[in-house]
Amino acid sequence: MKKIFLLTLSILVAACSALPPSVTINLGSNTPASANTPAPTNTIAPQSTASPSSTAAPTSAATPSQRPNIIFILADDMASTDLEVMPKLKSLITDQGVSFNNYLVNISLCCPSRVATLRGQYANNSKIFGNGTPDNGGFERVYELGLEKATAAVWLQNAGYRTLLAGKYMNGYPGKAGANYVPPGWTEWYSAVRGNAYNEFGYTLNENGKMVQYGSKAEEYGTDVYAKKTVQLIQTSVKEGKPFFAYVSVYAPHTPATAAPRHEKLFAEVKLPRPPSFNEDDMSDKPAHLQRSNKLTDRQIANMEEEYRKRLQSLQAVDDAVETIVNALKETNQLNNTYIFFASDNGYHLGQHRLPAGKQQPYEEDIRLPLIVRGPGVPAGKTVDHLSGNIDLASTWIELAGAKADIAVDGRSLVPLLKNNPPSTKDWRQCFLIQRGEDGDEDSSQPQPTATPRPPVGGGRLGAGGNPDFAGLRTTKYTYVEYETGEKELYDLAKDPYQLNNIAKSANAELLKELSTRLAEMMKCAGESCRKSDGVAFKN
Repeated sequence: MKKIFLLTLSILVAACSALPPSVTINLGSNTPASANTPAPTNTIAPQSTASPSSTAAPTSAATPSQRPNIIFILADDMASTDLEVMPKLKSLITDQGVSFNNYLVNISLCCPSRVATLRGQYANNSKIFGNGTPDNGGFERVYELGLEKATAAVWLQNAGYRTLLAGKYMNGYPGKAGANYVPPGWTEWYSAVRGNAYNEFGYTLNENGKMVQYGSKAEEYGTDVYAKKTVQLIQTSVKEGKPFFAYVSVYAPHTPATAAPRHEKLFAEVKLPRPPSFNEDDMSDKPAHLQRSNKLTDRQIANMEEEYRKRLQSLQAVDDAVETIVNALKETNQLNNTYIFFASDNGYHLGQHRLPAGKQQPYEEDIRLPLIVRGPGVPAGKTVDHLSGNIDLASTWIELAGAKADIAVDGRSLVPLLKNNPPSTKDWRQCFLIQRGEDGDEDSSQPQPTATPRPPVGGGRLGAGGNPDFAGLRTTKYTYVEYETGEKELYDLAKDPYQLNNIAKSANAELLKELSTRLAEMMKCAGESCRKSDGVAFKN
C-alpha cells in the first residue's frame, strides 16, 4: 500500500507541475470587438530549405522545474503579412497556439517598443519616444533614467529564472556604459557592441562581459548564432533544474535584410504586394504632410520590391531558428512546459498611402503586428480578436512565472486569452494608445539621409523628416488620430480596412468628442488608471 501511495503522489506532483502558477498580481481585464482584417493581396508559396544542424545530443533533465519556461522570439520591422513565408513558424507555433488578430504597438519604432515590452508601460510613462535623439530615447536615455532596474528580466530573475538576451537590445547600446556592460536582470547576455549587427556578419558580441568577434563564415550568421545561444541556455537550465526566460531578438527583416547564404536565391520572382492603399490615388483626405507626397515612381517601386525580396529571404533563417529552438525543447523534454511567444517590435509599410519603406505612421501596416503564443494549456490553432499590445507582455510573463513587478505597469496580462474560454471582447480592453511623440526621431539604426522638414500646418511643430507628432486611439472599430498640427484622422475599420477615407470632417460630433475625451484620459493614465480607462465601452 505504501508503494501505491507513493506512486500516486508522484503522478499528482508531475501533473501539477504542468499547471500555470497562481496569479500574484491583479492586472484587471476588459476589451474589444475586432476590426476587420484586410485580406492579403497575394499569397506567396513558402520556399524553405533545410535548416542547419540545430541541437546537440538529447539532454536528460535533472529535476524538472514546476514553473513554466518562457521564450520570446522578437523580429525587427516585420509586417503581419510576412507570416505567409514562414511555414515552420506556422506548423510549430501558429497551428499549436493562439494568434492575436489585433496586437498593437504604442510607438512603431524600435527602442520605444522594446522599452514598452520590457517594462509594460506606454511611452508617456517610460519617457522613451525615440531611438536616440538627445532627450527622447535610445539606450543612453534608458540608461540615464535607470529604467533597466525594473524590467521583466529583473522580475523573472528575482523569481528564480535563468534569463537570457541574445541579439538586439536597444538602439545605441552600449554607449557610454562601456562594451562589457551587462544590464540588470540578465543571467546570460549576448548582444552586439561593435560592427553592424544588422548586416548579420562582421560584428562583436558582448558575451557575458567578454568580447567575441564574429566574421563572415556561414556559421557566424547572426540569426543562427542567437538560436544556438538559446539552445545552450535551454540545455544548461535543464541540467540545473531551473526555469528559464529567453529573449531572442533577431535583426531580420530590418534593412539591409541580409539573408543567410543558404537562402540568397529564394523568392526570385516575388512581387511587391499592392493592396488598395498602395500608391494611393487620392490623398486629399490625408494630413497636409502626406497630401504633398507625389505618387511613387517606377524606380521607387522597383527598389521597394527588391527590399521586399530581401526581407522575405532574411526571414527564412528566423523560421529555421524557430525550428531549432522547438527541437531543443523537445530533446530536453521541455516543450510541454514552455510558453513560446513570437512577435515583431513594430510593423512596416512598403508603398501604402504613397509612403516609401518605413514605419511610425498611425496606419495598420505600422501599428498592427503579429503575436503568436503556444504553451501549456494554450488551445491549438485559435485566433482571438481582443485588443492587445506590447505593453501587455511583461504583465503576461510575470503572471505565468509567478513573479512580481515593482513598478506600476500600464498593460494587462494576456493569460485569460490563452485559455479555451477567454472573456468576451466586450469585457476586455476597448482602446489602445498609439503615438509618435516628443519629436519622435527617424529610424537611426541605419545611416540614412533625413528629409528636409516641411513647414508645419496650423501652428504645430514638426518632428524629424517632416512628420508631425501625433496621439491616437485604436479601438475595436476605429482608428482616431490627433496631430500636433491640429489635423485629425478617423477611419471606420469595419467599412474601410485599408484606411482610404478619412471621415474626421464628416463624422458625428458626439463620436469625435467621445474619442477625443478618451484620448486625453489615456494620455494622462498610469498603471491601474490605464486599465480602467481603456476598459470602458464607447457609447457611439
